[in-house]
Amino acid sequence: MQSACTHPANAAVQAVLDRLVAEGREIGIQICAWQGEEQIVDCWAGVADAATGRPVDADTLFNVFSVSKAVSATAVHIQVERGLIDYDSPVAAYWPEFAQAGKSDVLVRHVLSHVSGVLRMPPDVTPERMTDWDWMCRRIAEMPGAYPSGSRSSYQSMTFGWLVGEMVRRTDPKRRPFGQFVREEIAEPLGATDLWLGIPDAAEPRVATLDAVAVYVAPDGNMMREAQPTIVDLMPDPFERPDVRRACIPAVGGVFNARSEARFWAMLANGGQLNGVRLLSEERVASFAAPRPHFEDADPVFFGMVVPIGWAGYWLGGGENPPVAAPRTMRALCHPGMGGSIGWADPDLKLAVAFCHNRMFDTRDIGEDSRTLIGDTIRAAL
Repeated sequence: MQSACTHPANAAVQAVLDRLVAEGREIGIQICAWQGEEQIVDCWAGVADAATGRPVDADTLFNVFSVSKAVSATAVHIQVERGLIDYDSPVAAYWPEFAQAGKSDVLVRHVLSHVSGVLRMPPDVTPERMTDWDWMCRRIAEMPGAYPSGSRSSYQSMTFGWLVGEMVRRTDPKRRPFGQFVREEIAEPLGATDLWLGIPDAAEPRVATLDAVAVYVAPDGNMMREAQPTIVDLMPDPFERPDVRRACIPAVGGVFNARSEARFWAMLANGGQLNGVRLLSEERVASFAAPRPHFEDADPVFFGMVVPIGWAGYWLGGGENPPVAAPRTMRALCHPGMGGSIGWADPDLKLAVAFCHNRMFDTRDIGEDSRTLIGDTIRAAL
């Protein structure tokens, strides 16, 4: 059964999804989009589990990997809005133990914009230890940065989540675990009931099975291996482990569906509010599209590529190659995830799109990129 959405964009996207699945370019996929206060696309196709033939439906959940970072960054901005965090204060002002090993000058702003230098995962990390919030925060606090704070782009592939999450946890008057904070302060107010940083047991049967045959794996000796060690790499193993799915891993552990994720991006596309619920001021959200000082730096974690991150923790769209080609405008806020997931908010069109799927791929060719094709299809139908 397909959705009852009647906007012309919905039928156009559904036809594209059916074709992509028929051609083997996707296995299971969901797309949801909003324009302003209206949901205009709500589509899905394919199978959630190729082995059993379980079909994708509106409630299927997908690993979205680094799309999670956009939600986690938003939690920091909410605390700033409330006067509980200041962008130009040291992280150690909120998390005193973090000042160890020469990190006392790392600012909140450095963390949001991926120039803190604190990118290394603990060398003794395991999947089990990664699920232990206190262990991860203690080890990150003990370790020195790989680069001086504020000196260069250095993508915090996995550490980003504990860095922002522990600041939020320690400044929350209720001292809630970070996953609970996100549920109660972002997901529930927006009606995004399936925006999970740590799933409940009842959600497990709805999660799609990943296929990672088309994903590039960094070689040993690359800085990516320090930021994202092989033992906890962003692959089906370990991210399909029950304990990992249930843990709050805020940079890369999100398990979302497109309907809930699209509500999050719609809040940003509409200047910080959706359906009468305001999470951020319009002025603050407008500021997020500004690039960071090190916008053009080659990033050693990303194999020497330029990572188009704005100062506020979101990627900026509009580049010539996937994934950031999908929004087609530099004013869009977006965040891709390992294997091709993405979501974005275009403030000019007030358009928000969530793209969730289980066929993980890497591509630099727009002609082979499902994300860009679907974005173009939606915009053509507006």
